[in-house]
Amino acid sequence: MRLLALTAAVLLARAPAPEICGALNVTVSPGPVVDYLEGENATLLCHISQKRRKDSLLAVRWFFTRPDSQEALMIKITKLRVVQYYGNFSHSTYRQRLRLLEERPGALYRLSILTVRPADQGHYVCKVQEISKHRNKWTAWSNGSSEMEMRVISLKASEDSSFDKKKATWAFFEDLYVYAVLVCCVGILSVLLFTLTIIWQSVFSKRKSRARHYLVKCPQNSQRLLRKT
Repeated sequence: MRLLALTAAVLLARAPAPEICGALNVTVSPGPVVDYLEGENATLLCHISQKRRKDSLLAVRWFFTRPDSQEALMIKITKLRVVQYYGNFSHSTYRQRLRLLEERPGALYRLSILTVRPADQGHYVCKVQEISKHRNKWTAWSNGSSEMEMRVISLKASEDSSFDKKKATWAFFEDLYVYAVLVCCVGILSVLLFTLTIIWQSVFSKRKSRARHYLVKCPQNSQRLLRKT
């Protein structure tokens, strides 16, 4: 028993002490929710900051998911900087539209989606794994992930929205025009009534002044009127 204990102690003493490695800090930008018009090019950036082991490498994978479907692996850049496509995303239609590049080694990875379509709407997850060789085997030491949501606005919806805005604006100006016409009509009627009132007062005052002038000029008529009374 003592021999076995001494042997185990010697082996543990000779074994290399494991390095302390913090978890990967992964963030995706832009986010958390980004809107793109149909036909635009989308650029998603995966930022990585961490305490890594010496001579370790990163494996960066992008996943895509919708609320009604399971998470699916889209694309991966391996430790040897080789880009691989998976599942339906390996078809030529997707391979021509997906680009995964290493902008800054071990720090920034860019996923480009060319000519986005409504089917591209969903959640995109960047998962990063730190790996290195240990006893001639590739071993994973730490992981990190982050996600964002992409919403794609179809051209028809955008046109309908702009049409509704124009329609609402035109309706506002129509109401304003009707209000202006009513104000003008009321103003014109007020001016006409004022003019008619002035004319009527002028005519009435002239008739009254003529009657007074006639009575003053013909006193006989006034006397006859007095006698009759």
